[in-house]
Amino acid sequence: MTPGGDAAQGIDILFVGAHVVSGEEGAEPYIADVLVSSGAIARIAPSVAAPRARRIDARGCYLSPGFIDMHAHSDLYLLTHPTHEAKITQGCTTEVVGQDGLSYAPVRSEAHMRAIRQQIAGWNGNPTDAECRAGALAGVGMFEWDTVGGYLDCLDRNRPATNVAMLVPQGNLRLLACGPNDTSATPEQTQDQVDLLRQCMAQGAVGMSSSGLTYTPGMYASTSELAVLCRVLADDYPGAYYAPHHRSYGLRAIESYTEMLDLGLATRCPVHLTHATLNFPENKGRAPELIALIDAARASGADVTLDTYPYLPGCTTLSALLPSWASAGGPEATLRRLEDGATRQRIRVAVEVTGCDGGHGIPTDWGSIEIGSTAHPDLAGYGGRRVDVVAADKGCAPIEVFFEVLTKDKLATSCLMHVGHEENVRAIMQHAVHMGGSDAILHGKTLHPRAYGTFPRFIGHYARDLGLFEVADIVAHLTTRPARRLSIYPRRGLLAIGAAADLVLFDPDAIRDMATHVEPKLPAAGIRFVLVNGQVALDEGRLTGVRAGRTQRRRADGQVTDYGE
Repeated sequence: MTPGGDAAQGIDILFVGAHVVSGEEGAEPYIADVLVSSGAIARIAPSVAAPRARRIDARGCYLSPGFIDMHAHSDLYLLTHPTHEAKITQGCTTEVVGQDGLSYAPVRSEAHMRAIRQQIAGWNGNPTDAECRAGALAGVGMFEWDTVGGYLDCLDRNRPATNVAMLVPQGNLRLLACGPNDTSATPEQTQDQVDLLRQCMAQGAVGMSSSGLTYTPGMYASTSELAVLCRVLADDYPGAYYAPHHRSYGLRAIESYTEMLDLGLATRCPVHLTHATLNFPENKGRAPELIALIDAARASGADVTLDTYPYLPGCTTLSALLPSWASAGGPEATLRRLEDGATRQRIRVAVEVTGCDGGHGIPTDWGSIEIGSTAHPDLAGYGGRRVDVVAADKGCAPIEVFFEVLTKDKLATSCLMHVGHEENVRAIMQHAVHMGGSDAILHGKTLHPRAYGTFPRFIGHYARDLGLFEVADIVAHLTTRPARRLSIYPRRGLLAIGAAADLVLFDPDAIRDMATHVEPKLPAAGIRFVLVNGQVALDEGRLTGVRAGRTQRRRADGQVTDYGE
């Protein structure tokens, strides 16, 4: 672990003259000195005498709780790229992994682990076994776990840069119980998933995510199968929640949201609508319909929250555009189908003509699909370009570029989907239960700018520049609201005496997302300091390399705390 800086050496930190933003709804900023000692906020007063503390002149700047990323894909990057530049430089101090129904635990065999590693290589990369045993990864314990508890233990041993909570990935449960195929779960297989869910929750998970109709094998689960799992959460794990990747964000998107809201009402399970977007031409201007559905469900007693990212394009794996039948059986079976000419033709019709579940029911417009980072030498120069542009340069059909990238990169390529609508983004983020979630894939050179810019963009662009919020109000979306959902409030997500010193000091006039589609790895402007558990991770805009995060694990009483508390 990198040495912990001032706090690790026993030196207190005093922010002098900060505009304190507590994170509470409706709270007005006020000027005060804030003393950090032993990893917590020790004093808040108009003037604090602390002669031995490091003094930071915070005049003219806002001091807020650290931002909480409700939808992170950092599961592997926390270990393979431990300084975690993308998140620390934008003020993120806590994140929730295990999203979209797929992660690296639980597994029951090396075959399960290898299948998952290959399937989500586009999200986190997939270091070879040799790389895991040598160099920077030697001694990390990569992929040596098989349970949620084992994965979280590995994070704690290696000290993550941020605090980390984990959802149980429902796709893993289905893979272990039913295999990778499109089949209905038997009663015995459903019970197996229930038993696995209970094991994961006992090991500290804070809820469950699911794969919707985009990622196999979780996408094969019926609503009734999901309901069984949600009832377990509702009945036996107070405070836990279900974060579904909805069955569609395109055709019949409103119906897909309705399904999840009805599931929450029927099972009494809290539902967190993750990356709650309405995309594709079919859904332009339909945010008021979704908001009305959410409000009606809440009025009927459902516990509903949601998160969004403040950008128009989405991001996923290129293979997610395949029809579900083409992905059945796992990555190796998918690649075999892509080698068969007749099967390719079936896939082409499903993707380009009729629309399929992988494309959210809508025929794919190749002009909206931007290829992510590639690995195979033959694909050099493809990354960051739209599929139709690459096809035009090559003199071939766009579907042939699609097949070429999938096969040569073995399904490990990400993509950006330019399918969003500004009016929907603005309307949904103003909802009373809205929170921030980056949904950021960090792997590769060609990233979505949200990987580095999500939280500064909420504050700098949508609050300050567009005036949709007061700065203090949008901070609540990014701090206390998610902390309450995660059951880590008031220990985290709040700037108050006794709370953990997860803090961000930013200039309200200068904070701005700098990352673009051309230069996606530019750190945000205007963020001066980031503290994680009282240790300085960002010092006047410079990464210190300090890793002071801790896993956040659910206890039997429903509270989520640092492991060991």
